[in-house]
Amino acid sequence: MSTPSADVSVRVAWADDAPAIAALQVRAWPELYADLVPAEALPQDPDALTPVWRESLARPSDARNRVLVALERNRVVGFALTSPAADPDCDPVRDGELSELTLDPAERRRGHGSRLLQACVDTLVADHFTRAVTWVEAGNDALRTFLTEAGWAPDGAHRELDLDGTGKHRLKQVRLHTALV
Repeated sequence: MSTPSADVSVRVAWADDAPAIAALQVRAWPELYADLVPAEALPQDPDALTPVWRESLARPSDARNRVLVALERNRVVGFALTSPAADPDCDPVRDGELSELTLDPAERRRGHGSRLLQACVDTLVADHFTRAVTWVEAGNDALRTFLTEAGWAPDGAHRELDLDGTGKHRLKQVRLHTALV
């Protein structure tokens, strides 16, 4: 006897996904960045973000800039961004970057993050990258643990970002990497 399985998948995002991605960003970012930036600095209106997402999905600046969405049935429950790595010590031909991995807070611990991460790795491999990097907030133990358990490791790089230009809100990050081949 077979058991029913969930209708879940990951695919490359379409321009029509822009409203769902924007809504997810507005829901997820307050929790993700609550201790880092004031709530009023975070996006509040998905309708304001939708045109930006639609444009970036319809006309990416590089063919290797990808947005992937995790789906439960036809509902977007997560998104991730991959691209050539932008760091000056990275080779944009050889090194790809996972620059965002966001899940709906209500959908965590259901396997969507693992599927999304694997799809990102598969996409980076298909784009002929041999190494992937990602930046993680230094205090985000849950994400760092998730990534290290998936085979990512610190490479010694770290940075501190000034989030508002005043120096008041600073974000410390560490870079993780993984071999793709």
